[in-house]
Amino acid sequence: MKLTKKGHACVRIEKDGQTLVIDPGAFSEADAAVGADAILVTHEHFDHFDEERLRTALDANPAAQIWTLRSVSHHISAAFPGRVNTIGEGDSFNAVGFDIEVHGQLHAVIHPDIPRITNVGYLLDGVLFHPGDALTVPAGRRVDTLMLPVHAPWNKFAEILDYVRAVGPRRAVDIHDALLSDVAHTVYGRMLGPEGPGTEGAEHLRLTPGESLTL
Repeated sequence: MKLTKKGHACVRIEKDGQTLVIDPGAFSEADAAVGADAILVTHEHFDHFDEERLRTALDANPAAQIWTLRSVSHHISAAFPGRVNTIGEGDSFNAVGFDIEVHGQLHAVIHPDIPRITNVGYLLDGVLFHPGDALTVPAGRRVDTLMLPVHAPWNKFAEILDYVRAVGPRRAVDIHDALLSDVAHTVYGRMLGPEGPGTEGAEHLRLTPGESLTL
């Protein structure tokens, strides 16, 4: 698999001539999902779900489909009948050659006064896990590559470090980083790298938008 970082929480995964995109939101490139054969969306927040980006991708590829939870699917299913699939925790399915498991139910707590919404994470081919906006640990699954949400209104560094330890991946790759400056990346990189408290051996990587990694 080839993983390419797109803006913010969006990633593009290619395998055997097929392309899958996760979370093309408002902070990712306008064409982040164009060329995708399958699109996964973790939840309804605008930085993960942008209706215009999804419409552009589905118009560009008449065979492309979307898999997402009900809070997102009801926004777009009428416009693309038969092309939007609703999923939830515990589901498993195959999308254009990728075996996918769905883990998690709720978005992380932003503040007690803000109602929690639904959120799911996706485990691809038992190798790569994208948690969306939650620190979900895929029960009973060994994760090779963890997409790590390093910065959000709902997290703090101690939680991120402990999340890497809890999942125990071989590598952690930053996502959810659009609000960070280059100075912040330096700090996060040091703390999550070998000079920090320790991530139980997980390699920590930051990809800039457009940079790729072979899994």
